Amino acid sequence: MRPPFKIGVDGGGTKTECILVDATGTVLARQLAPGCNPSVVGPEQARLIVTDALCALREQIRRVDTPSFDIAETHLFMAGASGFWREFAASLTDFGRTRSEADSLPALELATGGGPGLVLHAGTGSFVAARAPDGSLHYAGGLGWRLGDAGGGYDLGRRALARALLELQGWAPASRLGPTVCAHTGAGDAASVIRCVYNDPAPNARIAALAPALLRLATEGDPTAHQLVADSTGELLDLAIRVATRLFPHAPFDTLRAGLSGPILTHPAVREIIGPRSPLPLLAIEDAPIEGVRRLLMRDDESAG
Repeated sequence: MRPPFKIGVDGGGTKTECILVDATGTVLARQLAPGCNPSVVGPEQARLIVTDALCALREQIRRVDTPSFDIAETHLFMAGASGFWREFAASLTDFGRTRSEADSLPALELATGGGPGLVLHAGTGSFVAARAPDGSLHYAGGLGWRLGDAGGGYDLGRRALARALLELQGWAPASRLGPTVCAHTGAGDAASVIRCVYNDPAPNARIAALAPALLRLATEGDPTAHQLVADSTGELLDLAIRVATRLFPHAPFDTLRAGLSGPILTHPAVREIIGPRSPLPLLAIEDAPIEGVRRLLMRDDESAG
């Protein structure tokens, strides 16, 4: 009899990625879908996005395999509203045993390989996740785009936008940020930029989309952009240092496993900014979070064995 399959889901605010693996950990099928954070898209849309993605993933295998193939487990790693996702996982049928955990775990797995340590992650938002020496899991930040999440794309974009508006109003020295923000919004002055942002039905996405431009300006040596990036990512690093100080009071920081995850923190400009000021040995994680999901699925097998 063929060993059962497992499904893993990485559900974030920007995209939802599903994989189906066999007993060896080989990925047999993938399915991509839009972001499913219920705090952003709403509970009903979040439920629909993930359900459709799971069904589409299952159908990929059914088209090439026996229609009665067995799914042993579906493991969800989801952003936002943990109670909502636990209820969603419990409601699934025909997907084996189901459970839901935080989307921080795949990044932590990639950073520490299941051992003690921590990871700093920044996408649209940001968080610090850690595993203490006793194996307990801890989470800091991840408050959501409305509250800032230092080091995340929304926070970078918000800082760029606020500074550019002061420049356009004539209250701050001009830099390349003013023209960059005008080009991004299609507006020509401060009042028009403000109207564009406040009238946007998805302001979080519009503001976060400024982050790549800010990072580009910092890379090109713009001092204003460089300082904004340093201020934002520096706050996230400070949070990580507080977490490490409390969880690893007797361990030298340079012996800890500490990873940088996500396109912002692994960007060369950011690594050059926060690397020299960090007491932690920050290593960039090159693998995508879905690889952390795959490893966690296989770790479950090791634990069971």
